[in-house]
Amino acid sequence: MRHLLIAMLALLACALPLRAQDRAALIADSLAITGNDVLVASGNVEVFFQGSELRASKVTYDRGADRLIIVGPIRLTDPNGDLILADQADLSADLTEGILTSARLVLDQQLQLAARELVRVGGRYTALNRVAASSCKVCADNPTPLWEIRARRVVHDQQEQQLYFDHASFRLAGIPVFYIPRLRIPDPSLARATGFLLPSLRSTTGLGGGIKLPYFIKIGDQRDVLLTPYISTSGGRSLELRYRQAFRKGDVVITTAASSDDLGDRDLRGYLTAKGAFDLPQDFKLSFDGIVVSDRGYLVDYGISDLDRLDSRAAITRTRRNEYFAASLIGFQSLREGESNQTLPSLIGDFTFHRRFEPAILGGTGGFRFQTHGRYRQSESAFDADGDGFADGRDVGRASIRGDWRRNWSGPLGLQFAALAEGTVDIYGVNQDAVYGGTTQRNTGTAAVELRWPWVKAGRSGVSHVIEPVVQVVYTAQDNNDLLNEDSTLVEFDEGNLFALGRFPGSDAAELGARVNLGLSYLRHDPAGWTLGVTAGRVLRQTNPDQFGAASGLDGITSNWLVAMQLQSEGLSVTNRMVMNDDLSLSKGELRLDFNQNRYAVAAGYVYAVADLTENRPDTTQELVLDASYDLTAAWTANLVTRQDLIAGRATRAGLGVTFRNECLDLNLSLSRRYTSSTSVQSTTDFGVQVEILGIGGKQAGSARQCGR
Repeated sequence: MRHLLIAMLALLACALPLRAQDRAALIADSLAITGNDVLVASGNVEVFFQGSELRASKVTYDRGADRLIIVGPIRLTDPNGDLILADQADLSADLTEGILTSARLVLDQQLQLAARELVRVGGRYTALNRVAASSCKVCADNPTPLWEIRARRVVHDQQEQQLYFDHASFRLAGIPVFYIPRLRIPDPSLARATGFLLPSLRSTTGLGGGIKLPYFIKIGDQRDVLLTPYISTSGGRSLELRYRQAFRKGDVVITTAASSDDLGDRDLRGYLTAKGAFDLPQDFKLSFDGIVVSDRGYLVDYGISDLDRLDSRAAITRTRRNEYFAASLIGFQSLREGESNQTLPSLIGDFTFHRRFEPAILGGTGGFRFQTHGRYRQSESAFDADGDGFADGRDVGRASIRGDWRRNWSGPLGLQFAALAEGTVDIYGVNQDAVYGGTTQRNTGTAAVELRWPWVKAGRSGVSHVIEPVVQVVYTAQDNNDLLNEDSTLVEFDEGNLFALGRFPGSDAAELGARVNLGLSYLRHDPAGWTLGVTAGRVLRQTNPDQFGAASGLDGITSNWLVAMQLQSEGLSVTNRMVMNDDLSLSKGELRLDFNQNRYAVAAGYVYAVADLTENRPDTTQELVLDASYDLTAAWTANLVTRQDLIAGRATRAGLGVTFRNECLDLNLSLSRRYTSSTSVQSTTDFGVQVEILGIGGKQAGSARQCGR
């Protein structure tokens, strides 16, 4: 019969003259008292004291010695959640000091330390002798863990959350790899601690083989620094620094590197990035993200990024229900061969205030927008010497005021009517341009009416169908269209702007004249878990203003056909957009496929666009992108990434990778090849090896593998 003594009157009340809430509780099958000083509890013994929990087969309390003699199997859990398993123990009455034999310490349910003997000291330190430590699961048919650290002695400091190893050796599959006389690592509950991180190996065509050895420095709870030296066999030397700091209302990350190698013309190469976000008073938000680099090839040579046009920006924004405010400053740096940062707009400033309201007289919804915009070039030439169509030193400033209005009505038979209007006043100031220089005002007005007629059908099986034909008649007039178009040269024709009042993305150009936007959309929703949406349409014009390029699909009196489709189901997503001529030949098209199953995933993309000089594309583009992964086993995953130029018949990027991950180890092997015809950025092959030991220092263990597999 089990006895429950909540106050543990006979066992610990005399030993622990504490407050009632600090006393221990005992559960056991049988309880016996020998003399006046010894109490013996046996059979499924459970002791609860100040957050600690002890389970054993037999516990003997000697009041005179104030000791607990415990017979296992023993299971002791402390208030921190650490678990100790042992065969026998001699502990103090409060369980904080003593010796346990044939013990195993489990930290944060991840890292296990098996020892011949475990000594608890002062409730803070735990010392283990003859230790084997690992976060790997040990199976009966294969008792050797994938990795382990064997040491003569290990001390766990619970207060500092550190593990100290004496005479440690690291082993892989039971084979000693290296020996360390003294080793300190954080326990699994500590996410940040000063010390070395695991190295990574990298081999490239230009730099040869190399090793990175990161060193992490904790500077308080809000700041830290990561130093990563990189040494390659070609003589390259590099030091990367990352600084992070968290504030009460934001955070900032700064990363920089300095390198010396034989790949460039400079003795010292490098880059700098800064990124941060802060909450300001009155719901304002500040964000910045900037990057500068020493030369065109640095980011690719060191595997940092494939970007060839860099933008740095800082912005202050506020978004409310009926109001939007944004002020931003953007800087551009081109890494493309043949582009000069002196003649490109290197600095852009924007300010936007947008307010939405409900007009009392007209009804519906109105909007007011005030915007300023500026573009600055470093060159001081007023002429187009490089032949890009813009004066080399052209600087532009613009101020715009726009008002818009929309009102909807519901008619008979489900007909939906709408009236729309929009008016804009732009004032341009252009400097250092011999042709378009000076101050110019431009007024633009747009009016439109719209008719929608949605048809809805719901089947008995729960399948619903929605068909909606739309007709929109638009007219736009402008008193001055002689301004140079600089911010709206890339125009997309898609389902998102089929019924827009203007399809130019910027403000330098406006879609002029009378036109009719025609469209038909279909949506099918199946409760079984898939949805199909299709949109088709085109634009009919009264005249041809010759505003658009051939690739946009909007040139001519009659635009190309737009057909867009989206299919969504469990594990499958297909998105397709085609801009086609009357003979069904493509002027622009894109296809995106995402397919995810239990063991494999495929993401593929196809892009086609005809040559168009207005979009700075002298040749037809046809590319295929593939990103696939396959789970070879529960732990091994293979990855394939490739980008194919179908016109040139060659790959522009290709990569293979293999990943191994289980409960105690994360291993990544990668091989990639980047092809280029640039003289400043050479084609390169990159091979990398990265290993992470899980279950240590906040690196959470993965899913445990099953034994026998």
